[in-house]
Amino acid sequence: MASSSSTTKEGNNQEGIVGEKPIPYDQNVLQKHVAFFDRNHDGIIYPWETFQGFRAIGCGMPLSIGGAIFINVGLSQKTRPGKFPSILAPIEVKNIQKAKHGSDSGVYDSEGRFVPSKFEEIFSKHAKRYPNALTSDELMELLRANRDPKDYGGWLASYTEWKILYVLGKDKDGLLQKETVRGVYDGSLFEQMEKEHKQKKQN
Repeated sequence: MASSSSTTKEGNNQEGIVGEKPIPYDQNVLQKHVAFFDRNHDGIIYPWETFQGFRAIGCGMPLSIGGAIFINVGLSQKTRPGKFPSILAPIEVKNIQKAKHGSDSGVYDSEGRFVPSKFEEIFSKHAKRYPNALTSDELMELLRANRDPKDYGGWLASYTEWKILYVLGKDKDGLLQKETVRGVYDGSLFEQMEKEHKQKKQN
């Protein structure tokens, strides 16, 4: 992936590193984050595709069903501005940045682009025991620090997203590693988890 020129002026491109690949600031990384759940690659994510995505990375039935309902019902209409609500609760990948909620980390900006400084801030401010990992308590501290006043929907959305990530991504010591979080932001972690789950099933 080609990287863009890096400057410090607001609005210009900045490079972030997710995994080992540079991510241009002007690229909508949020779309890549959710594209894993677009199982047939048609630009639309239906609840059954979200369910299939959760199952593909090894989630159980309750989490997969609950995640599909919560995500699609919560995000569908926000990604379909001006359109009549659909009982199928589809999510349009191209408009996913319109569903960005408050009380989050700010690693995605309002256009769905990756903001390197905000990603580093997660660990510089909250990873106190280990510089490149978050404990469960530190994760809760991060969530509290990011809360916007009376943004109850944003609080719930952020808690749910990070809690699922912690449950799925923590290591044997109960730590959420920096590389794991990086992989979530560009969607590569989902692909890796799917491969690992397939291998386990084969064995």
